[in-house]
Amino acid sequence: MSHKQAPLVRPTWRFLSVHPAHFIAFGFGSGLPQKAPGTFGTLAALPLYAILMQWLSPAGIAWLCLPVFVIGCWASEITGKTLGVHDYGGIVIDEIVAMWLVLLFVPVTVAGWTLAFVLFRLFDILKPWPICWFDLRVPGGIGVMIDDILAGAYAVLVLLIIQHFYPLV
Repeated sequence: MSHKQAPLVRPTWRFLSVHPAHFIAFGFGSGLPQKAPGTFGTLAALPLYAILMQWLSPAGIAWLCLPVFVIGCWASEITGKTLGVHDYGGIVIDEIVAMWLVLLFVPVTVAGWTLAFVLFRLFDILKPWPICWFDLRVPGGIGVMIDDILAGAYAVLVLLIIQHFYPLV
């Protein structure tokens, strides 16, 4: 996969400050760790979502995901081109937006958020069909963003099934 390639530039805090797209694509710095950047990006989504909950309704957060998705496509495209790697692992704005969408479907409890986090990471890492198809064939920023939205959709589906039998209250 292309995101396993070595980048042309080593991403650092300095790299993030060169262009706003880099700062956004790297999830405000949460994608900088060398190990498991997607996990760190997903973790960063949690406090950001908690802050959004103070100002927006669930519907408001859902609507906010649309422009953040579009901005994420732009930022991922620019950052991927600069790095010379289409879907570099440190680009985590896709994890953030997708995790926000998943969190809309669980109660604000430790159990709800933990299960949402684990299921999203599982589907994001395993990339079952058709996620893997999109991951390999859709270029540019939208390609970076769409596979995580699909992983989020899988997580939501499983969460809804689980909550049907075992409410996460």
